[in-house]
Amino acid sequence: MTKKIKILPLLAVFLFSACQDYLDIVPNDIPTINDAFINRTSAETFLFTIYSGIEKPADIFNSADKMAGDEVWVSGTGDEFSGIQIAQGLQSVTTPLLDKWQVTYRHIRNCNVLLANIDNVPDMTEFEKKIWKAEAKALKAYYHFILMRQYGPITISDDLVPVSQSTESQDLSQRPIDEVVDYIVTTLDEAMVDLPDGLINRSTELGRISGTVAAAIKARVLVTAASPLFNGNIFYSGFVNKKGEELFSTSFDPKKWEVARDACKEAIEMAESNGYQLYNETEYKNLFVNASQTTIDKMTLRSRLTDEWNKEILWGRYDGTHNIQFNATPQLPGTLGSNIIGSRLSPTLRIAEMYYTNNGVPIDEDPSFDFENRYKTKNASEEESYKIQDGQETAYLNFDREIRFYADLGFDRSIWSGNGKGDDDNDPFIINARSFETSGRKSGNNYSATGYFPKKLVKENSALVNNGANYVTREYAFPIIRLADLYLYYAETLNETKAVPDQQVYEYIDRIRNRAKLDGVVNSWTNHSTNPGKITTQEGMRQIIQQERMIELAFEGARFWDLRRWKLSKEYLNRPIRGWNTAGESASDYYTVTSLFVPLFFEKDYLWPIREQEIINNPDLVQNPGW
Repeated sequence: MTKKIKILPLLAVFLFSACQDYLDIVPNDIPTINDAFINRTSAETFLFTIYSGIEKPADIFNSADKMAGDEVWVSGTGDEFSGIQIAQGLQSVTTPLLDKWQVTYRHIRNCNVLLANIDNVPDMTEFEKKIWKAEAKALKAYYHFILMRQYGPITISDDLVPVSQSTESQDLSQRPIDEVVDYIVTTLDEAMVDLPDGLINRSTELGRISGTVAAAIKARVLVTAASPLFNGNIFYSGFVNKKGEELFSTSFDPKKWEVARDACKEAIEMAESNGYQLYNETEYKNLFVNASQTTIDKMTLRSRLTDEWNKEILWGRYDGTHNIQFNATPQLPGTLGSNIIGSRLSPTLRIAEMYYTNNGVPIDEDPSFDFENRYKTKNASEEESYKIQDGQETAYLNFDREIRFYADLGFDRSIWSGNGKGDDDNDPFIINARSFETSGRKSGNNYSATGYFPKKLVKENSALVNNGANYVTREYAFPIIRLADLYLYYAETLNETKAVPDQQVYEYIDRIRNRAKLDGVVNSWTNHSTNPGKITTQEGMRQIIQQERMIELAFEGARFWDLRRWKLSKEYLNRPIRGWNTAGESASDYYTVTSLFVPLFFEKDYLWPIREQEIINNPDLVQNPGW
């Protein structure tokens, strides 16, 4: 069947339809390919088509990393969300949910098509051809990584298969994980030789791959490969392909962490030398006049994600953030009708408990935080009025927390910044989330199932308009990787390659903490933790770095894949999904912890099943363990 390519603006919206099977090239496709490289314009269209395979990080309806873990739940059944269905244990081998196998190999094939044909384009310079080929190589490596991260051992598709070549003469078997990683890294290294370190023209190339982006992808690949899921995982002992080759090495290799460490350092140095930096107050475009420092701190941290293409975002995709904002925003005072805002994305109680206290340590380690009574309530005082409405009753859990808690989360009686208000200090939105209140549970599903809202995902100037009759979202480029991610990867790799943590390990996690107005880990744990020795051991720092990643990168998709590579999903994703009793009208009823669902996660769930039909079509494939 012939592929049809529609010309659209780069990385704004992509539309690409294909009906071909994996690695299937039929004669009808030949004229289309020839036409695609007849001149520069058509070749550029084909390049844009290759970019269309990049994950859509804001697409919650087709997202595993946003919806299939334990960060959020939704009101109603959740049937609209494939990720929620996975969390509910509805994955299958016949029709795998969020299956990427076939479509991703199509994008890999298109990379190979471009590499085989771009030199034939008559009206392009050799310099431009070289860069486009490097982009295609980097994308090919990236797509192989996306498959590896999801399915484990995969088939390597490095060449354009001729129509005349028989299936029997092709090697379509899965390759060992270490071989897949080596291929991805080698391909990225080849691409980086010809990629400019930074974008040549930011106004037209945002979202395209530069040398810095390729280096960041390489760092992510190698950190993943060094982690417990892929490094010495004895569960996969005896897992072989049809040739009898072991697909996993079950012996832990500490050198993988060293290689990952060096790759993280290289990516950070490239990023910083090209002007990338942590988003901070000086970069934040303050929309409020004479705002308090607390409000500025909250809004700066919130905008680290939503301030479009800011200096911290190494790579992102501008592909529609309306749905994620629509479902992250509570029903706000002045909204006309119950469907103006979706309000269904609901951070779990576990996530609310994950953030640190204002002393920068976990809530169960800070003796000044009333951990045992965290579900009881008290009234806010005037000194908390920039975070919680003065005099209003809410849970102890919502008091005395670090500033990211208030930047990232909305909750009952909290301040909701922006989104139509120009004076957040004196005339803010207040979230009233108890049953039948403005932001609370009523008829329908437009409410938070847990009582929390992911404020971090909502751009501050997305606003109610026409006296509350419409909610207009301001789009932003959702990050795929940002500098904070690299800093925390580097801290992790440093810790894993040192017998005892040292200042170098602390430095890179402290860069993130300092931006969040927290003291460094040494001072915080020495002065405020019941476990001050935690910072002195590799295992203790491993736990600290993992929690820091889960806080800093909350709702961005990192937690889902991190828990997998750390082999912690089985520990986390068998615990009940909990929230407040959103059916409660009084404070005493509302602030009762309620279990919404108990998910199930088995060892087999660390890797996706390969669709049964794929294995029937390609007898060289073997099914992943447990499926």
